Amino acid sequence: MGIRQDLKRAKRRRDLASRVTTEVVREDGAVREVRTGPLIEPLAQGSMADVPYTNAAEAPDEVVVRRAAAGGWLPVTAAAFAREVTAAARGLVAAGLAPGDRVALMSRTRYEWTVLDFAIWAAGGQSVPVYATSSAEQLAWILRDSGARFLIVETAEHAATAKAAAAELAGACPAPRTWQLDAGAMAELSALGENVPESEITARRAALSPQDTATLIYTSGTTGRPKGCVITHANLHAETATLTALLKPVFEEISRQQPSTLVFLPLAHVLGRTIQIACLRARIVTGQCPSIKPDELRPQLASFRPTFLVGVPYLFEKIHDTARAMAETMGRGASFDRADRVAVAYGEALLRWYEGTGPGPSLGLRLARGLYDLLVYRRVRAALGGRIRYAISGGSPLDRRLSLFFLGCGVLVYEGYGLTETTSAATLVPPLAPRPGTVGHPLPGTAVRLADDGEVLVRGPLVSAGYENQPARTGEWLATGDLGRLDDDGYLTLTGRKKDILITSGGKNVSPAVLEDRLRSRPPVGQCVVVGEGRPFVAALITLERDAVAHWLAVRKRPRDTPLEELCEDPELRADVQRAVDYANEAVSRAESIRAFRLLPGEFTEENGMLTPSLKVKRQVVTEVYAEEIERLYT
Repeated sequence: MGIRQDLKRAKRRRDLASRVTTEVVREDGAVREVRTGPLIEPLAQGSMADVPYTNAAEAPDEVVVRRAAAGGWLPVTAAAFAREVTAAARGLVAAGLAPGDRVALMSRTRYEWTVLDFAIWAAGGQSVPVYATSSAEQLAWILRDSGARFLIVETAEHAATAKAAAAELAGACPAPRTWQLDAGAMAELSALGENVPESEITARRAALSPQDTATLIYTSGTTGRPKGCVITHANLHAETATLTALLKPVFEEISRQQPSTLVFLPLAHVLGRTIQIACLRARIVTGQCPSIKPDELRPQLASFRPTFLVGVPYLFEKIHDTARAMAETMGRGASFDRADRVAVAYGEALLRWYEGTGPGPSLGLRLARGLYDLLVYRRVRAALGGRIRYAISGGSPLDRRLSLFFLGCGVLVYEGYGLTETTSAATLVPPLAPRPGTVGHPLPGTAVRLADDGEVLVRGPLVSAGYENQPARTGEWLATGDLGRLDDDGYLTLTGRKKDILITSGGKNVSPAVLEDRLRSRPPVGQCVVVGEGRPFVAALITLERDAVAHWLAVRKRPRDTPLEELCEDPELRADVQRAVDYANEAVSRAESIRAFRLLPGEFTEENGMLTPSLKVKRQVVTEVYAEEIERLYT
C-alpha cells in the first residue's frame, strides 16, 4: 500500500521535519501562541513577474504546464510559457496599460488565466480577479472600487455581463476596454503588441519591487459588499515560496513521485491562485480544469492523473457520498458501511503506529482493509485520478472521520487554514506530523495567537496590509474573526466563527460551525444552517443533496420524479437525516445539540444568492429567506 510505505520512509527521514522550528508559548498554564521559524528568505528585490523568466533561463525545456486540448494534455515548456506571457504583456502595453494600472480577469480556471496573470505583472500592472459567476452588479462594484481600466472575460455570457456592468458604471467611471477569451483575446493581444519591443517588458519588470501591489483579491462577501484585499508581491512570495519549500521535498523524497496537480479551484479565489503560482514557481507541472463539479472533474482527473490535489471539503464529501451511493445502487450499502468503518479504524491505527503510540493495524484489520481495497477503496482512489497519495483541504474544516476514511483508502489529507487577508494558508498540518481534525501549525515564518475570547490572530509576512479604499490595518496581529484552540503541541483546531456564535434564550453559547460541518458530511444532507439565537433550543434548516436523493430513490425503487416537497415529509428519508443530525450532535453537549430540523425543498446556490462563489453559506440571507420556516421550528 503506497501511503503506508510512504509513512515508513517518513519515519526514517525526521531530518525533513527538523527543518522547521516550532515554539509553543504558554500563558497561565494554557497554550496561547505558536511561532514557527522561516524556511525562506524574504523577497529582497524583483517581483512575481520574474517567475516565468527565471524558469525559462534556468530550465527552458522543462515542462511546467500541461494544457487541456482535444484528446489529451499538451506539454508547455518554461520557455514557451514565458514567450506567451511576453506576447500578452506587449499587447496590454500597446492597449495603453501604464505601470500600476489594473486589469480585471473574469473567467473560469483555464490555461489563459495563468498566462494573463503573469502578463499583467510583466507589463507593470495589477490583476483584479472576478468570479466567473459574478452578476453585473457585483462586477460593476469591483470595477468601480478597483478602478480597473481593462477587463478580460471568458465567454459571450460574461461579455454580456460586462456590458450590463458598464451601463451601471455610466457617469461613475469610464467603462474598461474589454477582450473575450472565447473570441480570440490572446491572439488579438499578441497582434496588438507586435510593435512593442521586448525591452519595454524587461524594463517594466525591473521597475517592480516586492512591496508593490500585485493584486486586489476581493473577499467572498458573506456579510456585505466584497472588500478588495491588497496583496503585494512580497506577500505572494512569502506564501508560495514557503509552501513549496515545505512540501516539495517531502512529496518528492517520501512519495518518490514527480509531483503534479490539477488546479480546479477558481483562480479568482486566493487558494486556487496561490497553488497555481506556487507550482509554477517550483516547476511542478499543473493542468487547469474549469469545474469543481464531480461529474465534470472526474474525467479530467482520470486523464491528467495528478499525484496530489488541493481541494475543499465539498470535493472529499462528494467522493465519499458517490462511493456510498454506487454501493447502495448495487445492493451493497451494508458492505460500504463496513468498508467505511474499516477504513476509519485502519487510519486511526496507522497514525498510532506512525506516532509511536500504538502497535498499528492488527492482522485482522489489515486483511479486512485488503478485501475492501478491492471492493471500495481503489474506486475512491480512481475517482481522484488513480495516482493520488496526498491531498490538501482548505476553505472550511474537514470532518475528522472523513479524513481518516481517506487515509484508510490510501490518501493522506492535510488540512490548512487561511484567509484572503493571509494570502491563503496561514496554517498547515506539518507534512511529516499529520493530525486529522486540526489545521496544523502556523506556516513557517508565521505566528498564531489566541485572543482572550479565543479569536485566532495571525502575524507574518504573508499578512496583507489592508483593503483598497479603506484605512490601513493597524496593529501587529490580524484578527481573523475565527475561533480556535491550541493543543499542547501547537496544533490549531477551529471551533467556529466569532460573528456566528448563537446565544440561546437559556444563555448557552453555541458555535454552529461544528454542527454544520459534521452534518454536511453525511448524505442525503446538502447544505445546512444551524439556528437558535434567542430561542429555547438549537435547530437546523437542511437542504437535500440532489444526487444523494436520486440514489436514495433508486435503491428504494421509488419514482425518480418524486417531488422534493413530498420527500421532505417522507418518514424514511427524515429518519436518514436524523441519523446525520445524531452524528453531528455527538460532537457537542446536549445543550448545544440540534433538537429539531426542517427539510427545505430548495437549495442554497450562488444563483439565488445564498452561497458565495467559494461555497460559503450566506447565513443572513438564508435566515431572511426562510424566516417563516424558522418560526415553525419553534411553534
